[in-house]
Amino acid sequence: MRLFVNRFIADEAAALRPLLWPRLLVSAAALIVAVVVATAYGAANIPPDAVIQIILSKLPGLLLEHDWSASWETIVWDVRLPRVVMAGLVGATLAFTGSTYQAVLRNPLADPYLIGVAAGAGLGAAIATVADVPYTFSGFSVLPLMAFVGALIAVTLSYGLARTGPSMPAASLVLAGIAVSSIGTSITALIMLLDTERTLTILFWLLGGLGSSDWERVGYVLPYIAISLAIALAHARILNVFQLGEEQARQLGVNVERTTILLLLSASLAAAAVVSLTGIIGFVGLIVPHMIRLLWGPDYRHLIPLSALLGAAFLILCDLIARSVIAPAELPIGIITALSGGPFFLYLLRRHSQRIVI
Repeated sequence: MRLFVNRFIADEAAALRPLLWPRLLVSAAALIVAVVVATAYGAANIPPDAVIQIILSKLPGLLLEHDWSASWETIVWDVRLPRVVMAGLVGATLAFTGSTYQAVLRNPLADPYLIGVAAGAGLGAAIATVADVPYTFSGFSVLPLMAFVGALIAVTLSYGLARTGPSMPAASLVLAGIAVSSIGTSITALIMLLDTERTLTILFWLLGGLGSSDWERVGYVLPYIAISLAIALAHARILNVFQLGEEQARQLGVNVERTTILLLLSASLAAAAVVSLTGIIGFVGLIVPHMIRLLWGPDYRHLIPLSALLGAAFLILCDLIARSVIAPAELPIGIITALSGGPFFLYLLRRHSQRIVI
């Protein structure tokens, strides 16, 4: 039986493998278009071809004729592109961690925002702020580690409260996540009241924003994202096996407990890292993986990399809308994702209602 299942998985993988590269190319093209458009348009519009030339001129060994103004180069390279890159990294992280949570927990409604991870990470970052923890130590950012502790506590509480024996109903996880998020947000609000000097800084996390993005912050968050994404991609095939159930996965030789802990830790670390720098941005990890499932199916060997690419493109465009709607002022990006994600969440909840047991 075990040999038959392994052979079936191998045959299915061979049949699906050629389809991945066209999907990756389409997703990468969408991401490139989003980067160019978001970098070109703003308070001062710059021609997209000039944006491409300025970006290419920064690549080592590539010499281009300099026919653009110095102000354009400053706007593109020092102001807009760091923000666009940060938006892409945050979107990619929230999307692939969302798909990871959904696979590990076998729950279509799992998401860093809905199961309390974002609120826990925000609380950890708030505590680090009022405790005057040094932002960096030996060139490495400490704040995401503090946020990671809060995120880990939050996901552990949500998972423990929702699990009833061998099962974990979708509604139970959502309700537990809402409760844990409420507790984390309440404690964060209390910290804001007790330390009014840092109220605006903490409020930034609660609303979500990318206004303070720069190349230095991109460098701080990148190692956490790269490690988590590498772990998720390495376990993509095992995540497919997870969908058969814990007992079947054990029969196929998967160490379910160790794999679950590793993936939850790595996903929480990446989500906490981006939350600590950009605030709580909801629903990205819910919208993007589900749209990819509807378009291209649930294979996690495809879903994880495609979620990263399209999640990046999605949040880049959301940030463009956030800073364009009421220009020269800007909306918190969390408002844009909530306006798009709220109705989508209700649709998913309705769609899965027949399979939900409270």
